[in-house]
Formats: sequence, structure tokens, C-alpha cells
Amino acid sequence: MQTKEEITINVQEIEPRLRHQTIFDTFESLSNLDSFIIHNNHDPLPVYYQMLDRWGEVFDWEYIEKGPEWWDIRVTKNLLAQQETEQEAILINVPAIEPKLKHPTIFQVFDELQTGESLIIHNDHDPKPVYYQLLGESGNIFTWEYLEQGPEIWNVLVTKTNSEVQVSENNSIENKTESSGQQDIVIDVPSIEPKLKHPTIFQVFDGLLPGESLIIHNDHYPKPVYYQLLGERGDVFVWQYLEQGPENWDVRVTKKTEGSSETLGEIAAKDLRKAEIFKKYGLDFCCGGKKTVREACAEKGLDATKIEQELQQPVNTVTNSNINYSEWNLDFLADYIVNTHHNYVRKYLPEITSYAAKVAKVHGDNHPELLQINVLVDKVNKELTTHMAEEETILFPRVKEIVLAQKNNTLYSNSGRESLSYLIDETEKEHDSVGRAMEEIRNLSKNYSLPEDACASYKLLFKMLEEFESDLFTHIHLENNIMFPKAMEIEKSLS
Repeated sequence: MQTKEEITINVQEIEPRLRHQTIFDTFESLSNLDSFIIHNNHDPLPVYYQMLDRWGEVFDWEYIEKGPEWWDIRVTKNLLAQQETEQEAILINVPAIEPKLKHPTIFQVFDELQTGESLIIHNDHDPKPVYYQLLGESGNIFTWEYLEQGPEIWNVLVTKTNSEVQVSENNSIENKTESSGQQDIVIDVPSIEPKLKHPTIFQVFDGLLPGESLIIHNDHYPKPVYYQLLGERGDVFVWQYLEQGPENWDVRVTKKTEGSSETLGEIAAKDLRKAEIFKKYGLDFCCGGKKTVREACAEKGLDATKIEQELQQPVNTVTNSNINYSEWNLDFLADYIVNTHHNYVRKYLPEITSYAAKVAKVHGDNHPELLQINVLVDKVNKELTTHMAEEETILFPRVKEIVLAQKNNTLYSNSGRESLSYLIDETEKEHDSVGRAMEEIRNLSKNYSLPEDACASYKLLFKMLEEFESDLFTHIHLENNIMFPKAMEIEKSLS
């Protein structure tokens, strides 16, 4: 029975950051057996757990109305009901909590536990993803003990400890310590509910610091995770197989540090979408692909840290697909380059050359840079025409010969002819010459900026040059950073 009029707290009328504190202050001001009502537009169960953690079992929690639009709860202070509960675990009934508040409620209750205190997660499915998230955010400062493991109900006792502990292996959860002292989180994928497998891996990865690792333990080839991780997070990790079937696959996934020593070419080879960042800052990832990000930035006076941070962000683009050319067979890649990029050059470069001469003749007096651009375009046309013919008749057949020798396990020899390394070295020099000519064209044109008196031919020339440059960069990248290193590696294995 209420001895005086109850206070009603209309939660939605209170500033969000003050809502919980207002409820707590009101509760503290109550006399024993007095009560107040919480009026809210969703179930305030997280408040219940916070109050239970702060004061213990000294109140009654009575639902007067339970949704779907409004929830009214009478909270009564009842000091007579207080018991010695210091050693008892707080029970969190997860299915009763609003979905978006489930994990935050668990973490909030855990954060407020003292060393040696516990909570119990009561759920209708295995809450193992919570384990990984808790481990990632709080560190290994708790024990995780299954009290009940399905098939309908899971109860897990989580106890806060005062130092890092080794979690029992009979929970199918493991931490593996390497000789270097680094501790990897092992995700036992088969034991996780199917719909939560990939989200759990991503959640743990996102919680890693640069240089830290997780190990994916699975009963089948986990390569789809690699592609999904690469697609959604970008080239910010190292993927290392520790065991490859036939029954078990173990993969160590390490989050890269900012000081990665990968070259521009290696980064673009793994994820060509990253080339858009290089283009944005004028970094040459094809002919200059052997430089690291920091080396290339130092040459141009750019902030390397800013660019490295951009490279670590998830890539969201609809203009470039993430084709992994590095996984293609070299003979197929050679044919692709000829059919796609060589044919592009043969189709459009003569037309570009014609427009360059025409525009220089008409506008050269007012824009003398067009005369230099015309000379450079003619140079590129002559050099690439000869260059592509030599690739198609000498270098690419040699690459295919090496691939065939590896496939059929037959002998391969450079005897009586130029070595592969010499052919590649000469080809890269020619790539560099053409790349520098295109860079000079971009500088002369001020990044293909059009003057006010530009005619239709002038505009078309600059548009075609910019598109040609973009295709050429990809063209040279596929050879310099993918085909040539892999061909050299295969040749070395045959010797």
C-alpha cells in the first residue's frame, strides 16, 4: 500500500544523458517501502540490472504495463528483502531485453562488477560471440563457465578476475600464446551458431589493435572469409595459413601496423581499389610500385600517416570491382593483358595522337603547352607500339613457357637466349619511360584542366588522355607488380 502519492518519471521528457541518473537519484531519495513509476517507450530492463548491481536486492520491480507502445514499472524500495548477496551472481535474462540493448547491457553490468563478482548470462542460444567481444574490449580478465549448454537454454557464469587468466579449453574457447609472448584469440568457428560465424570473426577483428592477431579454426576452407574481410575492411590484414586440411584449417589473421613495409605495387596487387587512393594523391603505383607508402610520400612531400590511415579504411566504391588478379594463372593473365589493355591501346591511341596534333595546330599559339603534349603523345604512341609487339612475341611466350614447365614438371632453361630477368628489366625501363611521359602530360595540362576557349576537340582530347592514363596505370601494374614477380618466382623454383 502506498503511503503517499507516487512519483512518475516520464523518461522520454528527460535529456538522454540524465535519464538513468534521474531514476537512481529518485530511488535513493525514497524511504523504505515507498515507490515510484518509470514511464518509458521501451522496456527499461537495463535500468533494473544497473540498480541490482548498484544496490543489490533492495527493491521490487513490478510491471504495470508492458508495451507495445508504453512500459510502466513500479519500483518499490524494500530494505527488509535485502539479503547477503555479495557472492551471488547477477542474472541477465537476455531474451527479455530489447535486441539493440542486449550486448550493451551485459557489458555495462560486467564493467560495474568488482573483482571476484559474477554475472550469469541466460540466453536461448550460445552467447559465445559475447565472449569474443568482451575479450576484445576488456581483455582476458574474466572466466567463462558454461552452467547449461542447450539445446534450448544456455547459462554462462562470467566472473571478473584481477589479472589475465587462461580460459578453460573444455569451453571450446582458447587463447594461444606464441613464443614471442603474443596471445592470439582462437575462434572455434564450428562451435558457433551458423548465422553468427562471420559476424563474430569481424567483431573480434575490429577489436584488434595493430599488430595483434586472431586465429580462425574451422572444419573447411575459410577463404570466403578472406574475400569478405578484404572487401569490407580492405587490405589491412595479413592472412597466414597455419594448417590446411583435410580435416582442420587454422588461419592467423593479423591486423597490420601503420608502418607496413608493403610497396605501393604490393598493396594495389592485393586490392586494386586502393589504387584510387594512390591516384588521388598522385602516387605512381605502377612504374613506381616498388616504393613503400612512406618512401613515395616523402618524395612528394605528402603526409604518409594520413594516407596510411585512408588505406586502412573499408573500401566503399561502385566504380572499381575488387578482382584479385594475383590469383590468376600467369598464362591467363598474359592473354587478359593482350585482349584488354593492348587492344585498348591499339584502338584509341592512334585516335588520341590525331586529336593531339589537331588541337596543337589550332590552339598551340594561345596554349603552347599543347605543342609539348603533342610531342609526348607521339612519343608514347611510337614506344608502346614497338613495346607491345615485343611483349607479345618474346616476353609473354616466355612466361607461358615457364608456367607450362611448372605445370607439367618439365625442364626449363635460358640457355642460348636472353634471361627472363633481362627481358623484364628492359620491359620495366620502357614502362617507366611511357609512365614519365604521361606524368609530364598531366603536369603540362594541369591535371587535364580545360581553358575557357576549349573547343569540342580540345575537351575530347583531354578526356581521352585521362582515360588512357587510367587504363595504362592498370596495364603496367598488372605486369610490373603481379606478372613479373610471380614469373621470376616460378623460374627460380624450376632451376
